[in-house]
Amino acid sequence: MAKRRRVRPVIILVFVLVLAGVAGAWWFLRNKTPMQFVRYEEFGIDMPVNYSIHGIDISKFQGSVNWMAVRQMQVEEIRISFAFIKATEGITRQDATFKRNWEKAKTAGIIRGAYHFFYSTRDPLKQAINFKNVVQLESGDLPPVLDIEVHNNQPPAVIRSTARIWLEEMEKAYGVKPIIYTNIHFYETYLGKEFDEYPLWVAHYYQKDKPRSARNWVFWQHSDIGRVNGIRTTVDFNVFRGDSSDLVNLCIP
Repeated sequence: MAKRRRVRPVIILVFVLVLAGVAGAWWFLRNKTPMQFVRYEEFGIDMPVNYSIHGIDISKFQGSVNWMAVRQMQVEEIRISFAFIKATEGITRQDATFKRNWEKAKTAGIIRGAYHFFYSTRDPLKQAINFKNVVQLESGDLPPVLDIEVHNNQPPAVIRSTARIWLEEMEKAYGVKPIIYTNIHFYETYLGKEFDEYPLWVAHYYQKDKPRSARNWVFWQHSDIGRVNGIRTTVDFNVFRGDSSDLVNLCIP
């Protein structure tokens, strides 16, 4: 009996170490898998085919969008499943095409999200009010997005404090953590680890590689020169880091 008691902890330890090794190997392979791009002439760009969920982001600069044509376009397995739509900027500006895009995207069956272009030199509460006055998020919509990519000569402390106010106001208003959109350099320079609890949408293009960041990201804007049926201009392309059920779980319940 005494020998059995000594053996059991050893067996358990070996089992735990094996599981840890398997998990570690899975993590390594997942994160070290070479990024594969395939050229799709229909979209006009090379697409990262390691990801299965694709989307776009637009503003008034894309003009009048035929959302049914956007939704119906499919090349092999690639189609547009989600769209981020510009809603507001600063404390007074509102995108002239937002209302139409917001309604038509939903009618076409595209998962939609709204974003606000943020200035750390403007009152963050007034910027939050501007967004809330324009955007009525519903169940199935993506969380609100803070587009923060200009520093306007403000120190990191000011950028962090004003961004935090906007983010907290959004979470109180909509009941979900907002998404942060920016590039890796801006994130690491002006935001940093205290914002790591927020989902990250990262801009990284002109280099054929996935974003190099120490923290996880959920959306990757990989091109700003894509083409889609129903849009006359070029448009930003994005991928989602997950499957369709992950995307639904990220949305407002």
